[in-house]
Amino acid sequence: MTGKCIMITCEMSCSALGRRLVACLLNISEARRKDLVETVARSAITDIKGEKREGVTVLNIFNDSDYNRSVITVVANIELIREAVLSACECACSLIDMSVHEGIHPCMGAVDLVPLYPLGEDVGLQDCGEEAQALALTLAERVAGTSAFLFGWADSPQHRGLAQRRKEIGWFGKVLNVSNIKPDIGSQPTRRYGITGVGASPYVMNCNVTIDTQDLALGRSVASAIRESSPGGIPGVQVMALPHEGAVEIACNVESVHGSSSSHGEEQWPNVSIGGQTFCHAPASLITARVAELIKHHGVAIKGTALVGFTPRECRRLAEGAISNGIGEFWKELRRVHM
Repeated sequence: MTGKCIMITCEMSCSALGRRLVACLLNISEARRKDLVETVARSAITDIKGEKREGVTVLNIFNDSDYNRSVITVVANIELIREAVLSACECACSLIDMSVHEGIHPCMGAVDLVPLYPLGEDVGLQDCGEEAQALALTLAERVAGTSAFLFGWADSPQHRGLAQRRKEIGWFGKVLNVSNIKPDIGSQPTRRYGITGVGASPYVMNCNVTIDTQDLALGRSVASAIRESSPGGIPGVQVMALPHEGAVEIACNVESVHGSSSSHGEEQWPNVSIGGQTFCHAPASLITARVAELIKHHGVAIKGTALVGFTPRECRRLAEGAISNGIGEFWKELRRVHM
């Protein structure tokens, strides 16, 4: 089946279907054993009897061997998303041992991150926050020794962002002594499972810009310049510079921010509506252009820009088509379309 077929058969039913969709960009600390990663992905779309879950799709699997990290994009109706993601988390916990994990990217959990993002008009941030809280509690009950910290709308009432929570627990330093961390949910973190970030927020894209140098100091100066918290930084952009495949990757989390594209000048920013509020996110082209401007004075060029997964609109559109056509393993269809 091709992407064209999906869109043709989806036209009549997708609008209603999409109104209650939620996405989870599940981050697990394994990429080098691709069969293991696909086993985790399949567990999201398979129930305890081994039968296919209706109404759930895995749109994409992104693997990075240097980082030893994979991102699995799971989408379902809000009534179905929790159990699908829980199944994937349980599977990952049974197969990944953090005590022997190696990889360049910071991480602290076998299941490192479980973010829920509303895609449809009838799902709000509070809804996703409640689902995330319930998911974290149930995971701690089902897998003894697991624990979680909460962020975004799951972190009630503070609603602290993911970057802030990660700083608080030492995630960016890849702390090995997890025994000093106080989880929000579950038991004291163990070396086997580590600790998992679980939360809800407006959609977050991952945009990685690779620059053709091994100068990590230059990469870090670029990251600092475009980071949201810096003067002149790009709103919604949280960023790290990491060595990657003989170059340096400017790895950006691109958060959706309040307001429309007209609020931010420059080129048009894509908009999404959540619970009657308008959010927008910086386009990958803008991030790439800023990085190019910063490195050109050093005689360095950009090797490439990659999105991990999709924009919010793409995610919803593809999920509507996949679910309406009963395609759980959509990542395989996506591979064929892009080959």
